[in-house]
Amino acid sequence: MADPRGFITTPREVAGRRPVEERVNDWNEVYPGGAGRALLPIITKQAGRCMDCGIPFCHEGCPLGNLIPEWNDLVWRDDWEVAIERLHQTNNFPEFTGRLCPAPCETACVVGINRDPVTIKNVEVSIIDKAWDDNNVRPQPPEFLTGKTVAVIGSGPAGLAVAQQLTRAGHTVAVYERDDKPGGLLRYGIPEFKMEKIQVDRRIKQMEREGTVFRNGVRVGETLTGHQLRDRYDAVVLAIGATVRRDLPAPGRELAGIHQAMEFLPQANRVAVGEEVPDQIVATDKDVVIIGGGDTGADCLGTSIRQGARSVTSLEIMPRPSEERAEAHPWPTYPMIYRVASAHEEGGDRVYAVNTKEFVGEDGHVSGLRISEVEMIDGKFQEVEGTEQVLPAQLVLFAMGFTGPEQEGLVDQLGVELDERGNVKRDLDYMSSVPGVFVAGDCGRGQSLIVWAIAEGRAAAAGVDKFLQGSTTLPAPIPPTARPLTV
Repeated sequence: MADPRGFITTPREVAGRRPVEERVNDWNEVYPGGAGRALLPIITKQAGRCMDCGIPFCHEGCPLGNLIPEWNDLVWRDDWEVAIERLHQTNNFPEFTGRLCPAPCETACVVGINRDPVTIKNVEVSIIDKAWDDNNVRPQPPEFLTGKTVAVIGSGPAGLAVAQQLTRAGHTVAVYERDDKPGGLLRYGIPEFKMEKIQVDRRIKQMEREGTVFRNGVRVGETLTGHQLRDRYDAVVLAIGATVRRDLPAPGRELAGIHQAMEFLPQANRVAVGEEVPDQIVATDKDVVIIGGGDTGADCLGTSIRQGARSVTSLEIMPRPSEERAEAHPWPTYPMIYRVASAHEEGGDRVYAVNTKEFVGEDGHVSGLRISEVEMIDGKFQEVEGTEQVLPAQLVLFAMGFTGPEQEGLVDQLGVELDERGNVKRDLDYMSSVPGVFVAGDCGRGQSLIVWAIAEGRAAAAGVDKFLQGSTTLPAPIPPTARPLTV
């Protein structure tokens, strides 16, 4: 193990974020110099808090099966080059998960039973950021080519993981992306202040040097049909995500000024990196109401503040979570507790246990929301009498999640079966009901975490390789039926 008494003698410590008054005036990451570099002065001692448990439950918490105690020990011993090798054995893109994953590994940490858990996520991002700085992240082109071709549809974390694994296995892989640049929601859904896009760009360059081909701006299902894909490639992998957005069909929904988060955030991300967006949806000088209290809602909050919103209010129909583990979420499960993201530190109000009854408008544009408090009675939300009020709002953003993949177009053309939730059904090798068509990530699993997307991408790659070659040596971290208990 690392420091035998580290978990006793060293308190948990995380890197300090830049002052709020500084960071809200730019789009740079909230940590000075980036997440990994900000942590370097303290990370060795933090890694030394790892107990190297006989049964490391952090492995159970991590869908990727990251070798957490091993690279904690290596960081404590200042062996950074071997640490990144260990990390890359299980995780293709630790710079993504180290910034964006909610770290279920930490809530499963044995130290966390009666103390603060190890800062696993912080150690992870420090390893990869230092590896980039030290030129220890290099292309790994295949030693030979198999002659087999694979099309990957979608370039989010699942699609990128599939493509990199299969390219390294010697297959010729083309990734199709409907946007003008690859990355999916990593590029256009995640704000710069959470992850600067250099993290995506340099991984894409690495993958291109390994042999992966990216075909951007192609709307598969329209300009290129599912039938054409099947004819052209030996295997097809659907990694198209769960992009059907939840809506709120309350009276007044047709008013102008009401938008989905994924209409608002991609435009802001483009402008943040210097692109021009005609008729951009902006929060400047407006009262903004965000419906949905998850990560996407926090992204809308931080973006609205940086655009100069007059006020921002986040609404959530569920009651405010406790700040401590509830009995229903014992260790090592992922607890539903009150969490404060960097955006929440920057301003805005968080209102819980309320329901939107109506959108109020003036001259065809939204001017407010009529809301009321609710409480759960016999499993149903009931309005609390006498609590109705109108919140001013000239911009309303829906951040309520997604229900599944788009079925019209490619999914229909391929004729794959769907499960009872509308996701693409797949077997234990991640193959759909159509031989040679595979499924990875949210389009098969349903809306989930980035760490699950990468894990599924790696596992699906093993299924594709087995289909093409008869056997595989690629790792398959998880079966497609595995689901987290509470994440």
